[in-house]
Amino acid sequence: MRRILEPRLSAPFAESGVECQRGGRDGIISAFGPAREPLMKLKEIAERLGCSLEGDGEVEISGVSGIQHAEPGQLTFVSNRRYQHALGTTRASAALIAKDLKIDRDPGLPALAALRSANPQFDFARAIDLFHQPPRYEPGVHPTAVIASSACIGPGAHIGPYCFVDENVEIGRNAVLHSFVTLYRDTRIGDDFFAHAHVVVRDRCRIGHRVLLQNGVVIGADGFGFARQPDGSWRKMLQAGIVVLGDDVEVQANSCVDRATIGETRIERGAKIDDLVLVGHSSSVGEDSLLCGQSGLAGTTTIGKRCILAGQVGCAGHLTVGDGATITAQSGVPNDVPPGVLYSGYPAIDNQQWLQNVAALTHLPKLLKTVRRLEAEIAKLSAGGDGQASGR
Repeated sequence: MRRILEPRLSAPFAESGVECQRGGRDGIISAFGPAREPLMKLKEIAERLGCSLEGDGEVEISGVSGIQHAEPGQLTFVSNRRYQHALGTTRASAALIAKDLKIDRDPGLPALAALRSANPQFDFARAIDLFHQPPRYEPGVHPTAVIASSACIGPGAHIGPYCFVDENVEIGRNAVLHSFVTLYRDTRIGDDFFAHAHVVVRDRCRIGHRVLLQNGVVIGADGFGFARQPDGSWRKMLQAGIVVLGDDVEVQANSCVDRATIGETRIERGAKIDDLVLVGHSSSVGEDSLLCGQSGLAGTTTIGKRCILAGQVGCAGHLTVGDGATITAQSGVPNDVPPGVLYSGYPAIDNQQWLQNVAALTHLPKLLKTVRRLEAEIAKLSAGGDGQASGR
């Protein structure tokens, strides 16, 4: 083990035409990219986004902001109609809004220009790119990084302070390991990988291209596997499998994707995992699915393509959630979920049925009083009838 970047050219990289970075240590330089155009005319933004323009296209826009905090010269947006009223008072100079959304400005306020869009949230995300550029990290290896001589790292890598790259690790082009990143031995990682501080990728895991891991993510830790022994104690089961992350996956801060007991835990292409999420051993998450904050999958859960699990959804394990299903926040899933449904509650059921159940639940106190009153009246009638019968 040596504290210099001195990797070899391994077969997979040789076959793909990627050359390994060789030689000593460059200085580490992190810099923000040059600011993009500080001012843009609204008509130019409309043209770039493909939106229809209403109002003064000559107004100069200096940036983007949320509707409640926007200032003159900024572009804002409304995608949720519950915020439509804020169009009347916002200080922004222009807003990205739906094609049929009406603007009612409060008296005395200047007119608000509009960019009409079929998808305001998506186009606002594109507008952010016009004014902001993420930091650029220049190629180089920090003197405190520890990189095994058998590691193979593609060109353009930025290896930050106190990173550790173990034996036989392979990384594609333009990787960024920010700081305190640990890659266990025999991991395989594609191009344009970005790992923020304190990311850990455990041994033999496989990661595709353009994968982004936020701070504190752990990929490939042992799954929660224990077998009951005759004396009642627990025997740890060796977690011999791996984790596979597909292309364009993002895992956000302090989430864990556990390795399979045997086989693979898989996160398929384009899936996004929020903060504080647990994906249990041998589970799979389908393409373009979303797992929101504090949701959890017990072992061997299968999530289909384009599913949404809202915050704090829990899946019991050994079950399947069908393609396109949405499960609302704090729901508990003990059984399979059909494709394309909207489920809520515990146990998770059809959302409309759950809403009816919740509405009925609010009437229970009144219903209970009514039942008790009727029971008392029936008891009186029964007592009176018994008295009349005995008097005969």
